[in-house]
Amino acid sequence: MTDAVAAIVLAAGKGTRMKSDLHKVLHPIAGRPMLMHLLASVEALSPARKVVVVGAGRDQLAAALGDRAALAVQEPQLGTGHAVQQAEGALAGFAGTVLILYGDVPLVSTETMQRMIDRLHAADAPAVVVLAFEPEDTLRYGRVIAEGDRIVKMVEHKDATEAERAVRLCNSGLMAARADDLFALLARVGNDNAAGEYYLVDIVNIANADGRSCAVVTTDPFEVAGVNSRAELAALEGEWQARRRAAAMADGATLIAPDTVWFAWDTAIGRDVVIEPNVFFGPGVTIADGATIRACCHIEGASIAPGCEIGPFARLRPGTVLEEKAKIGNFVEVKKTVMGAGAKANHLTYLGDAVVGAGANIGAGTITCNYDGYFKYKTVIGARAFIGSNSALVAPVSIGEDAIVGAGSAVTKDVAAGELRLVRPEQSAKPGWATRFHEAMRRKKGGKE
Repeated sequence: MTDAVAAIVLAAGKGTRMKSDLHKVLHPIAGRPMLMHLLASVEALSPARKVVVVGAGRDQLAAALGDRAALAVQEPQLGTGHAVQQAEGALAGFAGTVLILYGDVPLVSTETMQRMIDRLHAADAPAVVVLAFEPEDTLRYGRVIAEGDRIVKMVEHKDATEAERAVRLCNSGLMAARADDLFALLARVGNDNAAGEYYLVDIVNIANADGRSCAVVTTDPFEVAGVNSRAELAALEGEWQARRRAAAMADGATLIAPDTVWFAWDTAIGRDVVIEPNVFFGPGVTIADGATIRACCHIEGASIAPGCEIGPFARLRPGTVLEEKAKIGNFVEVKKTVMGAGAKANHLTYLGDAVVGAGANIGAGTITCNYDGYFKYKTVIGARAFIGSNSALVAPVSIGEDAIVGAGSAVTKDVAAGELRLVRPEQSAKPGWATRFHEAMRRKKGGKE
């Protein structure tokens, strides 16, 4: 049985290549900041402590994290080893396993972290466990020289021999070590190098020189992909989306044009769901079995029940709940609204802060007028009610069950169950008026008057 776990997340870099006022690790992938992806994986281990090492943009990180993790400040930035040392105070009294992670390497899985921990606690008791990978292109990554899973040497690309550069096993930078070992080894790391920095990787070579063993655990390059630029962010987003699409189809959803569907980190999809091209999901969407999402929809914060049909060209905003077989059609926007079973809004409608009863029909061009410039108000539409086209329901207002609102009505008072409500001015006719108007205007335009 392993002991308690703590995590140190390095996030002190300036992120200059992002060219952004937003801290690098707060840029989102699949609708969630990179740092929050990583912390969610860490939290699945039930860690005793979490420390985020901050530098530039620390106020943004403090606001984003709240009490989710302790903060340690690295100022100035003198290398990765120096960064980890800044967390020592926050881990005072902690004697368990420490995971060293990077805020801009967001997609490391809980399972991989657990494998690192398990290897650290194997019978040979390595001093350090390093997470490594084999990329398609080794670029300028540091190399892990190993015999089996025992590390013989860690070497930076610039210092490696040709034979060492031929090794494909690369250092991700992520490590696991017991707290006592970690900080004792770090205290012995020097900065006698071209950059004058204290490198975390040196703890492996120091431990080896002491006659202790260090071990390597490998993983998919996707899990340790880092983000230093907008292009790298887009590339990692693209790979995440490709994997999520594949998972959705493997679980029984149909994606007509997979590359055009964009999921959020928490999108939940049932079986026999059909998703047409060019659909975007923001966070907080649940889609039950048998629903159909037609082309060009934007859906966020919505719960969609079995058999519902959405779109094309529909927008569902946070707080939308569609009950079984409800239908939202083209150019309909719904926000903070419950659509009862079988209720329909097929065309050109806005429903906000509303409850629509089962089987109700909302005609084209209907809007709930839910905002007076200061406060939001609720509209309640009863079961089987029929709202005629181009109606304005001025909230707060209730429409009773089986009521009918005539087309073009502006309803400001409650409508009783079974009632017909018409709110229109009386029509009048003026024969010949339009003809005389057109003749007069044509003469005027032609300069005859």
